[in-house]
Amino acid sequence: MTDIRDINIEFEESPPPRPRRWPSYLAALFVFLILVYLLRAVLLPFVAGMGVAYFLDPVCDRLEKWGCSRTLATALVTVAFALIVILAFLLIIPLLLDQLTAFVDSLPGLVERAHQRLLPLYETLRVRFDLPALDDLGGLLRSRLGSIFGFVTQTVQGVVSGGAALASLLSLIFITPVVTFYLLRDWDLIIDRVDHLLPRDHADTIRAQMAAIDTTLAGFIRGQATVCLVLGIFYAVGLMIVGLPFGLVIGLLAGLLTFIPYVGCLSGLIVSMAIALASFDGWHGPVAVAVVFLVGQMLEGNFLTPKLVGDRVGLHPVWIIFALLAGGALFGFVGLLLAVPVAAAIGVLVRFGIGRYLMSPLYHGHHDVAEPGASEPGLAEPK
Repeated sequence: MTDIRDINIEFEESPPPRPRRWPSYLAALFVFLILVYLLRAVLLPFVAGMGVAYFLDPVCDRLEKWGCSRTLATALVTVAFALIVILAFLLIIPLLLDQLTAFVDSLPGLVERAHQRLLPLYETLRVRFDLPALDDLGGLLRSRLGSIFGFVTQTVQGVVSGGAALASLLSLIFITPVVTFYLLRDWDLIIDRVDHLLPRDHADTIRAQMAAIDTTLAGFIRGQATVCLVLGIFYAVGLMIVGLPFGLVIGLLAGLLTFIPYVGCLSGLIVSMAIALASFDGWHGPVAVAVVFLVGQMLEGNFLTPKLVGDRVGLHPVWIIFALLAGGALFGFVGLLLAVPVAAAIGVLVRFGIGRYLMSPLYHGHHDVAEPGASEPGLAEPK
C-alpha cells in the first residue's frame, strides 16, 4: 500500500495578476491637461516650434539619405524655412495691409452701392413671396448681426487674452526657430527615448496606434497645408484676373481658411459676391466670381484633396470644427494649434476602441468572438 507521504502533487502556480494601468493613464492625461491650461500663456512658441519641426522632419530625413549629417540638414532646413517666411512677410504682408486699409476706407461706399443694386430685386421678391418690408428686414438683420458680432468679438478676445504669448510677438519670433532647430536635430533621438519608456507588454499596440496617428496627422496637416496654399494662390490670381477689388486679400484669406471645412470657400464667396455686386455694373462680374470659386471647389474636391490629403485621414469636418472651437475656448490660441493633432489622436483611439469592442465578449455575448480582421465581427455563429 502506497504511503500518502510518498505522493508528490505539483500544483501549477497561477500567474500574478496583471497590473491595471488605465488609472495611471487617466491620471497622466489629467495632469497633462491641467499643465497645458496653467501654462497656456507661455506655450505658444513651443507648440508652434513642435508643429514646424513635425512639418519639416521629412525634409531632414531626405537630406540625411543624401549624405548630410543630421545637424547640417537641420541647419539648412531651418534657415531655408526662416528665409521663406521672412520673404513672404516682406513681399505679401505690406500689400495685404494696403488692400485691407483700402477695403475699410471704401466699405461704406460699397455697402451703399450694394443696397441700391439689390433694392429693386428685393422689392420684386417681396411682392411675389410676401416677404417682410425692407425696414423690418434691416432691423432684424442688424439685431442678428449684432449678436453674431458680439459672439465673434468675445471669442477673439478670449483667444487673445487666453494666449498671452500671442501678445508677445518677440517670443514667437525668437523662441520658435530655436525650438524648431533643436527638435528637428533630436527628433529621432526623442522618438527612440519615448519608445524605450513604453510598457513592454503593450509596446506593439501603442506603436501601431501612434503610427496611425502619425499617418492621420501627416495626411491632414502636410496635405491640407499644401491644399490651402494652392487654393489661396488660385483664388487670389483668379479674382484679380476678374478685376475684383481687393481680390488678392480675399483670395488668400479664402484659401488659408480652407483648413476649416466649408468656411474658407463660403466666406470668400459671400464677401466676393457682395463686393462684385457693389463694384460691377452688369452681372458679368458676379458670375465670373462665382465661376472662380466653382472651379476652385472642383479643383479641390477632384484633384487636390484626393491626391494630397487622401481618404486615410478619417477626420470628419464637423469633428474638426468642434475641435477648433473647443480648443480656442479652453486654451486660447494654443488650443487652436493643438486642436487638430488632438482631434486626430482622439479619432484614431476611438476607432481602436470600437474595433476592440466589436471583437470582445461584451459585444458578442455568448457568440464566438470574431478574430481580428474579420469583415463582419457581429455575425459570428453561436457555439
